[in-house]
Parts: sequence; C-alpha cells; structure tokens
Amino acid sequence: MNVSRIFRAGLTICAGISALLFGSVSGQAGELQISGYSGYISSPHSHVDATDALGNTYSNSVGWEGKPFEMPPFWGVRATYWTDRWENWGIAADFTHTKVYADLSGGTGAAYDTLEFTDGLNLLTANIMYRHPTETRFTPYVGIGAGIAVPHVETEFDADPGVETFEYQVTGPAVQALIGVDIAITDHVSTFVEYKGNYSWNDADLAGGGSLETNIFSNQFIVGLSYKFDGLFN
Repeated sequence: MNVSRIFRAGLTICAGISALLFGSVSGQAGELQISGYSGYISSPHSHVDATDALGNTYSNSVGWEGKPFEMPPFWGVRATYWTDRWENWGIAADFTHTKVYADLSGGTGAAYDTLEFTDGLNLLTANIMYRHPTETRFTPYVGIGAGIAVPHVETEFDADPGVETFEYQVTGPAVQALIGVDIAITDHVSTFVEYKGNYSWNDADLAGGGSLETNIFSNQFIVGLSYKFDGLFN
C-alpha cells in the first residue's frame, strides 16, 4: 500500500474533474476553495452476495468496521468553485478515501478468509453546493453529489484458499449528501466541520470468475482545512 501514490491519484482525479466542471465558468468572477479532511467513519450492516471460483454461492448480512485511525487512514480532498453568477451556489469535485473491514465472525467468518475494501472504498463525485453567508466567521453549507465507486477489492474465500482478489475496480455508482459549517481563520484560510453520508453500489469481479455484490453506506464525521483563491476566473 502506497499512501502517497493514492493521495497523488486523488488530487489528480479531482483536478481533472474540476477542470471539466469549472471550464464552463471561465471569465466569471468567483473563488476556488481547496479542502482536505479526515475524521471518523462508520458503516452499518449490508447484505453481501458472492460466488467463488468453484461456483459456491454465499449470501450474508455483514457487519463492517471503519477503523479510521489505522493505516491506511480515512481522508479526502475537495475542490469547490463558488461563482458570483449563481449567488451562494457552487460546484465541487470530491474524492473520498474511506474503507470498510468485514466482521469475520459467525457465518461471515465461515465463508471468508478476507473481505474488505481497505486500500480505499474510494468515491469520486461531482457535487452541487449551497452556502448561507452570515455576519460572523461561521458559514453553514449543504451539498449533494453523484459519481463512481473505485474500491480496492480484497476477497478470499475459506472454501478456495489461495485464490485471492486484490485489485482496484470501478464497481458502480455512488451518491452523497453533506452538511457542515465553514469557520474563517483568515481571509483565505478556514477550517470546517461536516457530516457526510455516502452510498455506493458495488458489483465486483473476483479472481477465477467469481463475483461479489454489496451496497455500502458510510457515515463520515469530518474535520478539515480549506484555502480560498479569489478571482481566479476573472
């Protein structure tokens, strides 16, 4: 696992989507805000349907652990453009490196030696944002978005040891909603606290011709830091 390589990839992906999103507003006044964040994550149980390379089928209700403070950590980067043309509205590209580990007890442990998305249940979304300026340093905001899930799929079945899936895949769509408060420190630097909920549909191909399907919801309690660039599109 190379955290710096994943971080650079996330920045590159956000920069590319930002260019596509923001290209249409060239020549308009506004501000670009670059943000980085981390925090606490959790995921409720989800149903997992899978088939191994031997043709055995599995159907389990799986409990997930987030372990946000263990390597690799939970983090994300976001680029938001607030345009003067649409007062208090913005568009954003968001890359989230969340993760989940299956609780391998009971029937789940009898089926799997490994079941996790721990080098990232990576989510890449395009978002619509709205903020409500106040006369204080505190600016509340909300957002909704949609995009794709690009997890690192790590799966090995108890009945078929040695046949392991260990790779990045595009597994399906993802949606998210968020609400937070931005707190100005200087004219250009701010911190923020945020709740974000992600939902992803994951349909993965497994080694030897197997498959795995599960939908995962992620609760994210975020603290971050932002830097604002004024007048970039004047």
